[in-house]
Amino acid sequence: MGSMTKIEPLGAVRERVTAELRQEIIAGSLRPGDRLVERELAERLGVSRVPVREAIRALVAEGFVHFETPRRTVVRRLTPTDVKELFELREALEVYAAGLAASRATPEDLAEVQELLDRAAAATEAEDAEAITDVNSRLHDRIVAMAGNSLLTEALEPVAGRLRWMTRRNEEWPQLLVEHRELYEAIASGDPDRARAHALTHVRTNYRSTVRQLFGDEELP
Repeated sequence: MGSMTKIEPLGAVRERVTAELRQEIIAGSLRPGDRLVERELAERLGVSRVPVREAIRALVAEGFVHFETPRRTVVRRLTPTDVKELFELREALEVYAAGLAASRATPEDLAEVQELLDRAAAATEAEDAEAITDVNSRLHDRIVAMAGNSLLTEALEPVAGRLRWMTRRNEEWPQLLVEHRELYEAIASGDPDRARAHALTHVRTNYRSTVRQLFGDEELP
């Protein structure tokens, strides 16, 4: 008997399609204002229209796309207010997380962050934008995890994708690497005040760089 073709559950297809479209938006393959047409996406991704429709709804909830009209869905155009509000949230939560991480990080935690920094350095040297975005996001996720507060992690989870989308526009990669190394050293010192101070500087510098890349100097505060 020949082997039977394994049928992928609808939920798994929906999650896969959502992840693929989300990554295309973050990477810039789908740009702000681009229209998402169910039929075209279904054909390109090799799935039915049902998981595509559900994926689009998920991306609307995550803030990546929106309905211009009931029949027209497009990738969201970021505004200065969008960026400001998300970075205000980062400032509140990630700065707090850095202080907790400084007091709670284990040697194993710090070794993992050091490994991520080494990968970030290699990606920066290669000018690999996708790898830089991925490893920097993992580094921030690891610092939040080191804080040891599940509610803090849950609070950031709904906006993690949008933050990655925005920070992907910051191409001042060598400066980012310097800031992340300084943040690591501050956390490794075990001094919560020092860690919070470096995290605050990092978030605010990253905010200005992101605004500059998206909108130009005229939108800087």
